[in-house]
Amino acid sequence: MSDVLTALNGRSASGAITVADAGPTGMITIRGALDEIGMAVSDALGLGVPDTLGVSEGEGLSLLWMSPDELLVICGYDAAPDLAGRLTEALSDAHSLVAVVSDARSLIALEGPEAALRETLAKLTPADMSPGAFGPGIVRRTRLAQVAGAVWLVEGGARVICFRSVSDYVFGLLEVSARDDARVGVF
Repeated sequence: MSDVLTALNGRSASGAITVADAGPTGMITIRGALDEIGMAVSDALGLGVPDTLGVSEGEGLSLLWMSPDELLVICGYDAAPDLAGRLTEALSDAHSLVAVVSDARSLIALEGPEAALRETLAKLTPADMSPGAFGPGIVRRTRLAQVAGAVWLVEGGARVICFRSVSDYVFGLLEVSARDDARVGVF
């Protein structure tokens, strides 16, 4: 089997914050009426289904609310196929879809001071990045300049998911927005 390459191939940049390819990451999309599939998903993952805009985290797993009928599992790249199989089995009696999307998405890690993280993101998205509107445990599906993406905070940083086909564009946006000479001082 060949080595897994991400679209960003380990790229990183430093400025007010560090922007880096998070490397190969497992991602599984789950579609279905969450009130009908929630218990089975929770049992299969050992995580509670997050509320609207929420994130649930456990041992090596994150479960993100993406829309009223979609959840996204973040896990180890190699673990995704087996985990998707478990989810498919758990949801076999429900109208649902489970798909490994690891190679169709890119995960970009942002690390640095919280104010600089918020400012970097606020330059690119119409979503409110202020502390009162966006904090730990919240995922925002939004636009990053001209493309779709999702953003959530983690300890000491943030994570950005985008489609693989636009990952170079999104990385470039984040890199320029995070430059030391691009500070605005809003947060």
